[in-house]
Amino acid sequence: MAISERMKRKPKETPIAADFGAAGAPMDRGHPFYFGFVATIGALSAFVLMRALASASQVFVLILVALFLATGLNPAVEAIRRRGISRAGAVSIIFAAVIVFVGLFAALIIPPVITQGTNLIETAPSLLESLKNNATIANFNDHYGVIDTLQKKLSSVTSDGTLLITAFGGVIGVGKSVLSGTFTALTIIVLTLYFITSLPQATELGLKLVPASRRPRVAALTEAIIARVGAFVGSQILVSFFASVFMTVLALILGLPSPVAIGIIIFICGLVPLIGHFLGAGIYTIIALTHSVTIGIAAF
Repeated sequence: MAISERMKRKPKETPIAADFGAAGAPMDRGHPFYFGFVATIGALSAFVLMRALASASQVFVLILVALFLATGLNPAVEAIRRRGISRAGAVSIIFAAVIVFVGLFAALIIPPVITQGTNLIETAPSLLESLKNNATIANFNDHYGVIDTLQKKLSSVTSDGTLLITAFGGVIGVGKSVLSGTFTALTIIVLTLYFITSLPQATELGLKLVPASRRPRVAALTEAIIARVGAFVGSQILVSFFASVFMTVLALILGLPSPVAIGIIIFICGLVPLIGHFLGAGIYTIIALTHSVTIGIAAF
């Protein structure tokens, strides 16, 4: 019975596809409207990306600085590793040496900097007054009053001891500057420690993203870049060391205070690429000017 009922059922009719007409020609990608639309989307995407990168530029700068320091310290770590010490142990030794150096730097530099800074602020008006002994400068000051204006400005700022606070934009500005500098230094230290510890693993992971056909060449170039950066940092340290020794001896000859602290300042400034030695020479000259203009010129 059930079979006969199934046989009597009519088969379902196949639905007829709707006729939407013939497909039109594909969009002309060379049409000005299409090109303008795509170009606008691309420009907006690039603008948004650049704004995002600009808002995070400080983070990228810290990462690049930490990566540069890690690459520069890598040769020292590898030299210790060749003596049979693990990479973690080598990194610990290097960072312990860096911490000792920073502590020594702070102990030797901070007191003389405070003393010399105070001395410079107190003697700045008299230094400007001594410039009037030069006939050319005195004539220039008589016509334009530059030195007199600077003396009045220095006197108004330093009379109540608010030069430091004024320079940093008030008490809140001083606090923000201290906190920002401390946070930046700690961030660079942590990132440098991370990068130098995981540098081989990070390099290997990056090489895995390169096509296999180009991997050997990219690996060789990467090793060469790391070696060159390490050699540059090593040579910069060596040049800074010799410059600091020379300036320390010169400070002893000129009778400048705290010659060892001055030498460490020159050493630290010399580590800055391109402008470091000029910066150190400027600081050295300012310290010498606190004694006399003649010694300042000799130091310069």
